[in-house]
Amino acid sequence: MFAIIQAAGWPIWPLLLASVIAVALIIERATVLRREKIAPASLLKSALAEVKQGGVSAALLTHLEGHSPLGRILAAGLRNAKNTREVMKESIEEAGRAVAHDLERYLTTLGTIASIAPLMGLFGTVVGMIEIFGASTAAGNNPQVLAHGISVALYNTAFGLIVAIPSMIAYRHFRAQVTSLLAEMEEEAVKLVEVMHGERA
Repeated sequence: MFAIIQAAGWPIWPLLLASVIAVALIIERATVLRREKIAPASLLKSALAEVKQGGVSAALLTHLEGHSPLGRILAAGLRNAKNTREVMKESIEEAGRAVAHDLERYLTTLGTIASIAPLMGLFGTVVGMIEIFGASTAAGNNPQVLAHGISVALYNTAFGLIVAIPSMIAYRHFRAQVTSLLAEMEEEAVKLVEVMHGERA
């Protein structure tokens, strides 16, 4: 493997860096974007039970805010539960935008790596081809040496695709996961508004 990296030349080093960053981001997002950590199923139920028992207390709001992203949204709604429906909805939407921003963190970087990795690989191949065809030595005119040089230059393209394909799959997966989680949290927030304004039991 190290021999291939050496043979591919200096253009492969930025690709190696991009691959390390991509792996780190995929692990980080896979750890963070877990449904039980973002939108626990029973959180709204337990929060409403506490509200019925002791009202909206500062302790409840603090607990919700520190619990999960869904908890932050519910806390924003409960903090404005005594205001009009519109004010409550606006506070929930504001908290929801902040949560969405947090959930989408690093996804742009991952998508960028997925997009530019093939181009970086192609750049490495072009540099390799220029070096091969620019060589004026007698060995450079040998078809076997030329074929070997071209295969070495193509390592960059292959490695670019190896980096890009998993990165793009992960990017699409995480993007769909974030969309799904946001939709779930929106449903929970709507239920909260309806319950607090007597439209749902």
